Amino acid sequence: MDQILQILIQNGYIDEAGASDIADLAKTESKSVRKQILDSGILDEDSLLAAMAAYQDTEAIDLSSLTIDSSVTDAIPASTARMYNVFPVAADDSSVTLATFDIVDPRISDEMLFTLSKEVRFVFAREKDVMDRISQYYGDANDSVADMIKSLGEGMTDDETLAASANVNDIASMENAANSSAIIRFVNLVLYQGVVDHAADIHIEPFEHDFKIRYRVDGALYEMKAPDVKMAPAIISRIKILANLNIAERRVPQDGRIALTVAGRPVDLRVSCLPTAHGESVVMRILDQTTTSLDLENVGLPEDVYEQITMDIEKPNGIFIVTGPTGSGKTTTLYSVLRRINTIDSKLLTAEEPVEYNVDGIVQVPIDARVGNTFATVLRAFLRQDPDIMMVGEIRDLETAEIAVQAALTGHFVFSTLHTNDAAGAVMRLVDMNVAPYLLSSTLEAVLGQRLVRTVCRECRQAYEPDNETLERIEMTRDQIGGRPFYFGKGCKTCNGTGYKGRRGVFEYLRMSNPLRELVNNKAPTLVIREKARELGMRTMREDGIRAILDGYTTVDEVLRYT
Repeated sequence: MDQILQILIQNGYIDEAGASDIADLAKTESKSVRKQILDSGILDEDSLLAAMAAYQDTEAIDLSSLTIDSSVTDAIPASTARMYNVFPVAADDSSVTLATFDIVDPRISDEMLFTLSKEVRFVFAREKDVMDRISQYYGDANDSVADMIKSLGEGMTDDETLAASANVNDIASMENAANSSAIIRFVNLVLYQGVVDHAADIHIEPFEHDFKIRYRVDGALYEMKAPDVKMAPAIISRIKILANLNIAERRVPQDGRIALTVAGRPVDLRVSCLPTAHGESVVMRILDQTTTSLDLENVGLPEDVYEQITMDIEKPNGIFIVTGPTGSGKTTTLYSVLRRINTIDSKLLTAEEPVEYNVDGIVQVPIDARVGNTFATVLRAFLRQDPDIMMVGEIRDLETAEIAVQAALTGHFVFSTLHTNDAAGAVMRLVDMNVAPYLLSSTLEAVLGQRLVRTVCRECRQAYEPDNETLERIEMTRDQIGGRPFYFGKGCKTCNGTGYKGRRGVFEYLRMSNPLRELVNNKAPTLVIREKARELGMRTMREDGIRAILDGYTTVDEVLRYT
């Protein structure tokens, strides 16, 4: 149980049932437990701070009334303050006192003790006061990157600098360099920046003469200023240590996981290390559940598609497929559907590679082909677990497809994904896998095709009247757009000059009906199935994208690029 909930129970504010309700609500609404407590009105922030302070035998202070000397703020790096949401209020040669607004994980306390080489004491203060002081004294987060890189070499001892650039086969020296306070602070900054920028991935890539750090934000890669290439081995080794990987092994790919708290939010990172000609390339996938809503209402489905899906997923058996390329939001959509039908009277099981979201009430099984845990093996085992609903992360082969069909025929509802260009293509992909058409036509209920397009930045968007060439590109006339303006982003600080901020889905929903089942039985080509589905009312992703253009959400270039 979350430590704050234990504090509230001990102080008589709530009972265990109430604590469980708060924890469930926090997960549902993608909030921290602390935020959920304050939003629910159980007690105000000052009372919560006092309770936490008493529990940890410390004090709650009014940070807004304190005058802080620069010698105190120099006691911790800006990256540490931002990453852990802490602000120094007192410091001497042997200790530092940090103000925070949340319970600090003991692992973080230990890391700060190691990084700062001082005893660390915590006091509590209001969230706004802590964040205001961090902003006031440490400036903008982007400003600290160049300073951190400049000081990276200066912050390391001569031995550590030598080790960082030394022969990577000297494991002891490399480990010492990776654990130096300067390298720790820099890696923390890299992780912090990725999380606060809502990056999906962080790429760390050594080349012969330079070293690149890039973030994938809204589907595109952006480069961060990187330190000298000689620091690359120590930085990569630090990440491998965090992910519990073998820093001595650089000949084969390795996969690991990092669980940490950034800016008060629990974040999970999936780490992939790949040996290259110039060192190891590292990619970290950021899974931040607090920023991802798993409510079907928030997926962005058109209203008519939302209503159709909510009806179709209540059927007792069948197959429901979400299709699209990697990174198109398929997993998020599937989880949103599963949460919608996750009730106490149904048994839900999922097979995933890897498990990306932890959901109470669903039995989740990670796929690991190295030990024989394939999708087909796990799906077959599911049938002996008395399931009502099953989700298999991806249908990759005939064996998995046939088990899914048999499960649907025997009264189960199966959800899965496929990598195809559109919804109609998913149908024929299964036929091409040699699934019997008559079985597929009788079990497949629906296919949802989706893409993610970048949305125009609301801070710098500008309206314009599209010219004839633009209208021809999307096959629209002036009468059809009805005088509505199109929008583009001029570029500003909020969107890093790109003109885009965030992404939204464009969808097409193919519902199986008797005419479509007959076409599948006859192995009709994808084009014929698509045209029949359109006749029956399906709106294509291109058409849904044009709707998003007319509503001012995205641009012509984005829709044409992805649909």
